Amino acid sequence: MTEKEKMLAGLPYDAWDEILLKDRMNAKAACHRFNLADPVKLDERMAILKELVSFEGQAHMEPNFFCDYGYNIKIGNNFYANHNLTIVDVCEVSIGENVMFGPHVMISTGTHPLDPIERQKTEYGAKIRIGNDVWVGGNASILPGVTIGNNCVIGAGSVVNRDIPDNSVAVGNPCRVIKSV
Repeated sequence: MTEKEKMLAGLPYDAWDEILLKDRMNAKAACHRFNLADPVKLDERMAILKELVSFEGQAHMEPNFFCDYGYNIKIGNNFYANHNLTIVDVCEVSIGENVMFGPHVMISTGTHPLDPIERQKTEYGAKIRIGNDVWVGGNASILPGVTIGNNCVIGAGSVVNRDIPDNSVAVGNPCRVIKSV
């Protein structure tokens, strides 16, 4: 099994593998071009990201945007992300339709072993799924393995470290459901 196959399967892998390093550098170069593109040329700017990320319809993202690979990110129709979105996509990140992100949202599928010796050699990840009609407030963090259901609101500054069921308003660190929609 290659290091890339291990990564995509959520198994421990060597992030400094030659192929993975090349893929990350490609993504970083595309993000750099996007972040420096003329802000009034919206279509041209988004075209840069469409080479990297899978968009299933209309999308608008403000710069800056950062990701590790890009090819693990799937975004549904009618997506909006405010400034400074970071997606660490060592595993799949699936984002539904009609989703909005406030500024400084961080989504990370990647994590590291607790054992310090193992942490020096490997990392691993877990998929993240975000349903339809979700609003994620500014400075929220969504951690590995989390599923956020449909019709949810995640409060600003929340740290989402567990699944959030459909039709929920969830806030805090750790993020907890406070009411139903």
